Amino acid sequence: MLIRTLALRRRVRVVGRRVREARALARAFQSPHRPIVAQIIPTRRCNLSCTYCNEFDRTSAPVPVEELRRRIDRLVELGTTIITLSGGEPLLHADVDGIVRHIRRRGAIATIITNGSLLTSSTIDRLNDAGLDSLQISIDNVAPDDVSKKSLKVLDRQLRALAERALFDVTVNAVVGGGSASPEDALTIGRRARELGFQSTVGIVHDERGQLVPLGDRERQVLQETLRLQRSAFSFDRYNRFQETLAGGSPYDWHCRAGSRYLYVCEDGLVHYCSQQRGRPGIPLAEYTAGDLAREHSTVKPCAPYCTIGCVHRVAMVDDLRERPVETLQQWFGTPGSTAGLPRPVRLLVHLLVTGPERRFVRGAARRLLGI
Repeated sequence: MLIRTLALRRRVRVVGRRVREARALARAFQSPHRPIVAQIIPTRRCNLSCTYCNEFDRTSAPVPVEELRRRIDRLVELGTTIITLSGGEPLLHADVDGIVRHIRRRGAIATIITNGSLLTSSTIDRLNDAGLDSLQISIDNVAPDDVSKKSLKVLDRQLRALAERALFDVTVNAVVGGGSASPEDALTIGRRARELGFQSTVGIVHDERGQLVPLGDRERQVLQETLRLQRSAFSFDRYNRFQETLAGGSPYDWHCRAGSRYLYVCEDGLVHYCSQQRGRPGIPLAEYTAGDLAREHSTVKPCAPYCTIGCVHRVAMVDDLRERPVETLQQWFGTPGSTAGLPRPVRLLVHLLVTGPERRFVRGAARRLLGI
């Protein structure tokens, strides 16, 4: 009975979440400067000390809850639809579930990026009650080593607890590159994530500026195998063309929307392009305006061609879909020049919303349905 009740609660949550995600995407299509994702830092402290990481310390005090609420309110005023708690380790903040609850109360989608080590059944239940929408865990290897303790063997208990109790979406992110002694670990981690019913993504190791660290032959092969793991036709982790290009050592031709579609707000309340480009533009969030969003939307970032930061790439995808929907989907699904190879549900949506004679009526009906 308890299992059936949990499954029903999950289905109800998923349906509501997908509707809110569709509404967020529709609003992003309406305005080219509306922020889609903002990462905020509730604490810079972390309970781990992975040697490659430049995003943590062991001394910073947590940001006061009242200040975090003001920052969330300001992000919502700017039109932000997804607010992510990152760090450091956000679960070290004593009121992390209260922060999630405030994000949801303000109508935004609430997500967390965590190392996963502090997850307990009690923490998962608190995040369920707060209305968390999505949680991402990054796992670096199968067994812990001197570089990272974020390992599958260490975290599998937490993953099983999430599979049993979480009402929110869970994504497990593996990494390849950096001269890892066991590049196959990424594939093992991805398969375990799928086995537990989670989404899986894979990232390419970057340096302290977010730039590409070239991959070896075996690392490129593992990346391709991991990207081929079964995934939904509507999953954003399908948008991986940039990884395939970068894995070969070539620059990727794209326009970064950081500072506009994507905002990184540090513990001091300053807006930066991303975690690896802190100081640019470095404007206090309280003073950030629609003019700043418009300027950064068109600003060319010199770090973009070799950038491996997946969340910024995937946010930029929304503008690709907004400006060139058919061509972008063809690229996304590897069917250049033709829609015939697109999955049937995607072809139907393209016809109804983009190419078909009834598209104006369908778009209007969708806007009314989503309350846009």
